[in-house]
Amino acid sequence: LKNIDYEVILVNDFSKDRSFEKAIDISNLNNKFKIFNNEQKGLGGAINLGITKSTGDYICIMMADLSDSIEDLKNYYEIIQKKDLDAVFGSRFLKDSKISEYPFKKLILNRIFNNIVKIFFFNNYNDYTNAFKIYNSKVLKSFLPLISESFNIFLEIPLKFISRGCSYKIIPINWYNRKVGTAKFDIKELRSKYIFTLIYCLIEKLLLRKKER
Repeated sequence: LKNIDYEVILVNDFSKDRSFEKAIDISNLNNKFKIFNNEQKGLGGAINLGITKSTGDYICIMMADLSDSIEDLKNYYEIIQKKDLDAVFGSRFLKDSKISEYPFKKLILNRIFNNIVKIFFFNNYNDYTNAFKIYNSKVLKSFLPLISESFNIFLEIPLKFISRGCSYKIIPINWYNRKVGTAKFDIKELRSKYIFTLIYCLIEKLLLRKKER
């Protein structure tokens, strides 16, 4: 990212290992890395805080397990800047996308749920639950606070951009399964949260439509 003026926001979500200390070591070597302690425990609180603390024109939420591509990030930045968009939505499920070692059960459930969302919102996007997207900072901050407490926050954000008629472009991206560590994503635990977020955003969409009339 040497040709891009960037910052990296790291939020310590009440970690019990040495993540926080290691993050401080990184920030001491590079002042572009900024470390904050989460104020409201959970992924949703961490994302809200990270968005609030960001100072750039654009915000990209990216997994720290190397599943997302830096090349895709640079492509995101070029597109959102040149085309003056509110967001760029990456999809792992387009013709030119590349996926490596996606767990089969998770893949099936992902495709079913994302297609259900697609039908409810009459939209051609097919990867709502993917965290890796880029947003115009002012637009994203206007949605704060986001209500989701866990991974369902990655569904809430794009649905709000779509419901409010924001401009966006859908592009293929690549995804690589993590090689080290264990994912905290629990399908059984999150199922009800995703359904809640879908219903909430659908009601919000209907209310916005009534207001426009």
